[in-house]
Amino acid sequence: MIKAVIFDLDGVLVDATEWHYGALNRALALFGFNIDRGLHLSEYNGLPTKEKLKRLSNQKEFPLSLLEFTNEMKQKYTIQEIEKNCNPVFEKQFMISRLKKDGYVLAVCSNSIKESVFKMLNNSGILDYFEMTVGNDEGYPNKPSPVMYIETIKKLGVSPKEVIIVEDSPHGINAAKLSGANVCEVKGFSEVNYDLIKKFIRKIESQKNKGSIDNISNDTLELKNDKAESICEIYNLLGEKLNTDSSENILREIKGILTREIKC
Repeated sequence: MIKAVIFDLDGVLVDATEWHYGALNRALALFGFNIDRGLHLSEYNGLPTKEKLKRLSNQKEFPLSLLEFTNEMKQKYTIQEIEKNCNPVFEKQFMISRLKKDGYVLAVCSNSIKESVFKMLNNSGILDYFEMTVGNDEGYPNKPSPVMYIETIKKLGVSPKEVIIVEDSPHGINAAKLSGANVCEVKGFSEVNYDLIKKFIRKIESQKNKGSIDNISNDTLELKNDKAESICEIYNLLGEKLNTDSSENILREIKGILTREIKC
């Protein structure tokens, strides 16, 4: 059963990809550098600013001596973009509030700095719904390392298989997959909504229930071959291995089949 949903931020909950791109190029322009939009989307998107600058150093000989100052200016420009452009979006407010009402624990893990994460969620009107928010300046290796997700899952008190992670960038998707959680891959901000998340959750839980039935088939046959004295033995076995709150109808059908095959 899915208990928690962890979201990436940029391009998932907030349409911030262009803000980051514009802020970075404003900072780079101070020294006569820039990153092409296509390259940013295909290779840089989802990476923290310092990692982008290190890659730019390898590709275009950007001086690493300018890294810290350029990073500071980029963060300053990003905050300006957030204050100017980040506003509540009803579809996202509806999604987050409904998921919270449905009983899911919610969290955000982002390669943006914590200040940007806080401001974007707050300006979007959804900050208070999250149990945890994690930025790239909190001591964890950045995505594509899975550590940020792994540690968040631990702190939420759930197992990876009880979690779905919603991600859009290749680096984030790789990190999410390596965490062991169920990964809902999206193409961008406009695709993310309540119906999409619930449909993905139902798909995952349906697969798990099917897996549970497949796993118990050998146990059921073994009981049958041993001439089990009562159908109750088999029914109790099924009840232990299936999620009873979502599989009552399945159990009833299986009991009917077994009753016809095994004479009590």
